[in-house]
Amino acid sequence: MCGIIAYVGSKPAAPLLVEGLKRLEYRGYDSAGMAIVTDQGTRILKAVGRVSVLEDQANSAGDVVGRLGIAHTRWATHGGPTQVNAHPHTGTTADGHTVSVVHNGIIENHSTLRKYLAEKGHKFVSETDTEVLSALIAQLYHGDLEAAVQSALREIKGAYAIAVTCDREPHTLVCARKGSPLIIGIADQAYIVASDASAIVSHTTQVITLDDYQVAKLCAGPNDSNTAAGGPWSVDFKTTTIDNVPVPLEIQELELDLEQIELGSYPHYMLKEIMEQPEAIRDCLRGRIDMREARVVLGGLSARTRELVRAKRFVLTAQGTAYHAGLIGEYLIEDLARVPARCEYASEFRYRNPIIEDGTIITAISQSGETADTLAALREAKERGALALGAVNAVGSSIARETDAGVYLRVGPEIGVASTKAFVGQVAVLTLLALYIGRRKHLPELAVREYLAELDRLPAHIQRVLEQSDHINQCVQQYIDRNNWLFLGRGYNYPVALEGALKLKEISYIHAEGMPAAEMKHGPIALIDDGMPVVFIATKGSQYEKVLSNIAEARARGGRIIAVATEGDDTIHSHADSVFFVPAVPEPLQPLLTSIPLQLVAYHAAVLRGHDVDKPRNLAKSVTVE
Repeated sequence: MCGIIAYVGSKPAAPLLVEGLKRLEYRGYDSAGMAIVTDQGTRILKAVGRVSVLEDQANSAGDVVGRLGIAHTRWATHGGPTQVNAHPHTGTTADGHTVSVVHNGIIENHSTLRKYLAEKGHKFVSETDTEVLSALIAQLYHGDLEAAVQSALREIKGAYAIAVTCDREPHTLVCARKGSPLIIGIADQAYIVASDASAIVSHTTQVITLDDYQVAKLCAGPNDSNTAAGGPWSVDFKTTTIDNVPVPLEIQELELDLEQIELGSYPHYMLKEIMEQPEAIRDCLRGRIDMREARVVLGGLSARTRELVRAKRFVLTAQGTAYHAGLIGEYLIEDLARVPARCEYASEFRYRNPIIEDGTIITAISQSGETADTLAALREAKERGALALGAVNAVGSSIARETDAGVYLRVGPEIGVASTKAFVGQVAVLTLLALYIGRRKHLPELAVREYLAELDRLPAHIQRVLEQSDHINQCVQQYIDRNNWLFLGRGYNYPVALEGALKLKEISYIHAEGMPAAEMKHGPIALIDDGMPVVFIATKGSQYEKVLSNIAEARARGGRIIAVATEGDDTIHSHADSVFFVPAVPEPLQPLLTSIPLQLVAYHAAVLRGHDVDKPRNLAKSVTVE
């Protein structure tokens, strides 16, 4: 939800922290701040708005010089987006030193702790739960920052990823996590701590990933008092639990390069990621389609094949766009694998005493692999005996580590808040999963071979759809002043309608509703007035004629029809005002194409309305708190 970057090493910290915040800004962008430990103590800078405002403040200050610092870009939870609520938050130790904290997560027992600390004499200035944590660490500080952090975290209930400094220890950085991601980059004479790899990859590809309840103490300083600035520094780290039990952690190599997260010539990350989808899906499918044997190859599932084939029920769980991918997965698994399936909102599943029977498989779907509700639902189902699968994009993420088996999306990093290529990657992976099981149960070789051949052609099909971007833009211009839209589909394309409506809401702030096309007659048709845009996914398939009837009903009420149709459909123009065509593919594969024009509709609508596509209001990329 928020972005954390911290540095201790031989270089000036402030420029590196600002650079890291810019790469993390998609995680939160209502305020930003940094704490730099200098020879004169701790220097705090905070700003409301984007990271660029903080950067200007730091440049104007001119004297923010130090080689230890922490920084944060915020997505508000406790307290509004104000300068006083911006991180870092501080506490004062008994000997007058400053403890500074940046935090991603929620401290659930902050009210009780606030009352206790107020009685001890602490004066709170913000509305945040994080200030409570900084005050608690300061209260427990007796000359050892690591010990104070460990003691404080033993009193905390909730989720956290934190980085902490104290100016009494000017070469020590302490960080910890529970429920929110945090990684440590091992750079030249330095350590860099961040919420995700995008803030680290320009400096190192060697990282340590912290697990829940783990604490890292990172030290970097001159070899001796005579070492000049810029000379050789010694670095050291140790990792423990919050109970001070040593935990050896392995150094891993990041599977990410800087070019993947650069904007390049595109005006927005969202457009870049939409246009990357042919290559992203090619990478997702590479090595997983064996045309000679007409089979799907999923190495991450091979050890669990017998359990998958014998599964009695699939529960797919996710939030937001990933939930819509899961709904498509529900159709795919029942249709192609012939196993009962149900997609559940993770936030509801975890609280409703779900029934998990023998033979149930829980499948968690998440781009980041850190979505708090999805992770909690996964744990709940595992606790009740389900086999746990994951479909995530981020290698080494929390969901990936907690599942029994899984499949990575392999679509590359996704920076845009509104998910596009990850959604198509999730649907592709769920298609492979359904075929993987179906071939082992009932699907004949010929049927699987035909599906695999179509999947192999998918990147070229997507490219053809993307070539209509200018046409889609011209169409959207006709309706850009309309504030209410409907998105309608049937069968496999009903979840696509939900996703199209969500995309439009997320970045253009247009009210949009997605629903099954047949549901329109049962109430929502009352919303249709003269000129209202009604988007139908009207591809050729088993329910094509019924969709045409639904179109006629909407037109009769004055709706302006925008149709996503199959190439070669010569009749659709007589039913619709505007048409976007997709190549003909079997019905189970249609969402992989029909979702693409709707991504472009949302993108062009947001640009035409003058909105910041990559930083939509009130939204952050990865929701790591409830």
